[in-house]
Amino acid sequence: MTDWRISLFEPDFNEDDERAVTRPLRDGWLTMGAAAREFEDAFAARLGAPRAAAVNSGTAALHLALMALEIGPGDEVIPPSLTFCACANVIRATGARPVFADIHSRDDWTMSPADLEAKITPRTRAVIVVHYAGFACRMEEIASIAKARGLAVIEDCAHALTTAYRGAALGTWGDVGCFSFFTNKNMTTGEGGMAAARDAALDERIRRLRSHGMTTLTLDRYQGRAISYDVTHAGLNYRIDEIRARLGLSQLARLDGFLARRREVYRQYRERLDGSAITIPFREHDIEQTGVHIFPIALPEATDRTAFIEALKSEGIQTSIHYPPIHRFSAYQEYAECGCPLTEEIAAREVTLPFYPAMTEEQVEIVCEAVLRLVR
Repeated sequence: MTDWRISLFEPDFNEDDERAVTRPLRDGWLTMGAAAREFEDAFAARLGAPRAAAVNSGTAALHLALMALEIGPGDEVIPPSLTFCACANVIRATGARPVFADIHSRDDWTMSPADLEAKITPRTRAVIVVHYAGFACRMEEIASIAKARGLAVIEDCAHALTTAYRGAALGTWGDVGCFSFFTNKNMTTGEGGMAAARDAALDERIRRLRSHGMTTLTLDRYQGRAISYDVTHAGLNYRIDEIRARLGLSQLARLDGFLARRREVYRQYRERLDGSAITIPFREHDIEQTGVHIFPIALPEATDRTAFIEALKSEGIQTSIHYPPIHRFSAYQEYAECGCPLTEEIAAREVTLPFYPAMTEEQVEIVCEAVLRLVR
């Protein structure tokens, strides 16, 4: 797939996946239909949620959640800055304004409940929490703040499929849980996502909005169950297709194996890098309850991160950065002084190491040896 000696990630496909993606071709129907409904039901059951709506990306799930909550011009939504830009982009797409919250600490890179509360204004309508790397935000505190201030809670669970917190799956704590099945995720459909709404009426709005606001689906008209349709909302085309839905079902059936191996790789990294000058976050979290997605570290303060990344690259080891702070991107210059000092500190030192289920013990050892040698 690449020329890397050790890639940042590698998707895991087998013959079941291959058969799954060809089935819709044989069935003769590719647009969202029976497979999508089956995928939704299986995913909701696995999540322990009453319902889930399949969409064509995690970004679509976030956007639909905001649209269904009727977030718009004049409103403010609080996301973290240490996350992928989709969180802020979808807020702007509704006409609302993002207000960025800092991370909790140098060891916990999820949203700070204290900073969240400090940044709430009369215009604030919602908060988007991000379960960074698969580790849970402090949802009890955040949910309490949101309830007291009348805010909706959207959970970005792109990294956190199957993470449990206080006995409940992430994605079921807020008003809507949003999931991504992008290529590097814990299970993948290439592109794809899911929106799990707690409230039935909110779920119905999401389903209507994902398909142009139409009252009947194309499949219903194709099969003669409907002749025409009304448009009740100004929606978009955020539907998943049958090929991705079938692949999602196949991957979901293998998810436990993926997660078990991810935890083994994570533990090997931790054991090998413990005691070094490297910061490994989330030490207080229970790895057995975490659908861990990436392995992020923070380099010692004096380390030249660019030189470090280039040195690993020269040895054929691919790395990444999760994430450049959103408020430092050109499109968000007006937020440069948003008051997120811990985010800026950690983001300047963060490096993401290779991490995926098929990694061997030997590959993890090669990465760790190189990292420790370069840090020393």
